[in-house]
Amino acid sequence: MGSKRRSFSNSSSIADQNIDKKLREAIDNDNNTISDNPLLQDIKDDPSKIEAMTIQQLRTALRTAGIPPEGLKRELVSALQSYLAKEIDGAGESSLLADKQDPSSNSDKRISMMMETKSVEDQVQDANSFSKVSKVQQSRRTVKQLQIKGKTVDVNAKMVATEQKKSACASGRMTSLTKKKASSDVDSKYVSAKNRDTLPVNLSEPWTILAHKKPQKGWIAYNPRTMRRSLLTENTKFVKILSWNVNGLRALLKLEGFSAMELAKQENFDVLCLQETKLQEKDVESIKQSLIEGYENSFWACSNTRLGYSGTAIISRELEKSKAVILTGDFNCAHEEIDIYNPAGNRRSAGFTIEERQSFSTNFLSRGFVDTFRKQNPDVVGYTYWGYRHGARKGNKGWRLDYFLVSDAIADDVHDSFILPDVIGSDHCPIGLVLKL
Repeated sequence: MGSKRRSFSNSSSIADQNIDKKLREAIDNDNNTISDNPLLQDIKDDPSKIEAMTIQQLRTALRTAGIPPEGLKRELVSALQSYLAKEIDGAGESSLLADKQDPSSNSDKRISMMMETKSVEDQVQDANSFSKVSKVQQSRRTVKQLQIKGKTVDVNAKMVATEQKKSACASGRMTSLTKKKASSDVDSKYVSAKNRDTLPVNLSEPWTILAHKKPQKGWIAYNPRTMRRSLLTENTKFVKILSWNVNGLRALLKLEGFSAMELAKQENFDVLCLQETKLQEKDVESIKQSLIEGYENSFWACSNTRLGYSGTAIISRELEKSKAVILTGDFNCAHEEIDIYNPAGNRRSAGFTIEERQSFSTNFLSRGFVDTFRKQNPDVVGYTYWGYRHGARKGNKGWRLDYFLVSDAIADDVHDSFILPDVIGSDHCPIGLVLKL
C-alpha cells in the first residue's frame, strides 16, 4: 500500500539542514520556475536527493512548483519526479501553470499523473489508502475514474474526515466512515425466517432481538407481525382465548397508556384468562361492573389466607359447551433451554430447576397435552415474562412462563398460538390461542 513511512538516522541530518535552508529560500521566492529557484534547481541537478527528502520538504518543494502536496510520501516523490522530468523534457509547463491558477479544476488529472507509473492493482490499493490520509488532511474527495493505458478503473474513494472514528481498511476493501451522533437507541438489526419477510428491528420492538446466552443454529426471534397466522374466514367456527398474568389488576386498570377496550377491539377474543389479579373478594363486584360490554360471564378466585395475593379470573362471552380440555396461564416454568434467556445461569433458579422441568413433562406433556406455541414455532425464541430489574424487557432478556396446553385430540385444530409482547402493564405479556371448532 505504500503507507509505511521511512525513518532516517542522524547521519542524514546535515543533508536535511541544507535542504531545509533551500526550502526556506524557496518559500520566500514567488517565482517557481526551476531556473530561478535554488531549491528546484538543486534537485534538478541531483534528482537522487528526492528520495532522501522528508515529507515536509517534499510538500514545500511541490508547493513551490505549484503542485498541491497531497498523498503519502510515495505519491509526493512520484509527483516531484514527474514534474522535474517534464521540466527537463520541456513539456507540461502550461498544464502545471493552469493547475496553479485553479488547483481544484484538474485534481483528477494530477492524481492520474502521480499514479500513472503504477499497475492497475497498485492504483486501486492507493485509492484505498487515501481514506487514511483524509483524517490528516481534513478534506473530502471522490476519485471517480483512473485512466490507465486505455483501461478504466472505477474507484469510489469517498473520504470523510472524522476526529472520533479511526479509518478502517480490511482485505483491500474501501471503508467509508461517517460521524455518528450519540444515541441510546438500539441499533437497527434484522431478523429473518424461512419464507417470511425481513423486517427492521428498533427500540420500540425489543422482542424481535434474538436475546439468548446459548442460541442454537436455526433459532430466530419471535416477531408477531410476521409469525402470527392470518385470520380465519367468517365461515370458519373458532374460539379465541387470551391469557395474561397481570401482576395486579387494579394497578393495570389505572395504568396510563393501557386500555382494556383497545385490547378487546384489537384481538376480539372470546375468553380472557387472568392470573395474579391480587384482588380481595370485596373488590370483585366493583371490577365486574366495569367489564367490557359483551363479556359479562366471569369467574373469580381470590386468596382467603393471604388477602390481595395471587388470584385468577376467567372472563368470557355465551360459548357453546365443549369437551375439549385447554390449560392456560402462568405455569412458572421455562420448560426448555430455548424458553429462557440465560439457561446456564438459572439451573438452580425457581422456574428452571430440573425438578420443575421434569414435572412439567410428566404431569402435562406425557399425559396427552400439547404445548401449542412450541408445536407451531419449534425454533423460535419468544418470551412472555421479563423481570423489572436491569432493564430486562428493553434487552428482551426474558422467560417463557405462560402457556396454552391443549388435549392432543384438538391439537390439530389450533390455528394460531401467539404472544403479544407489545402489550405493557405487567412483567408478563398476554398470550393468545385461536382454535377452530
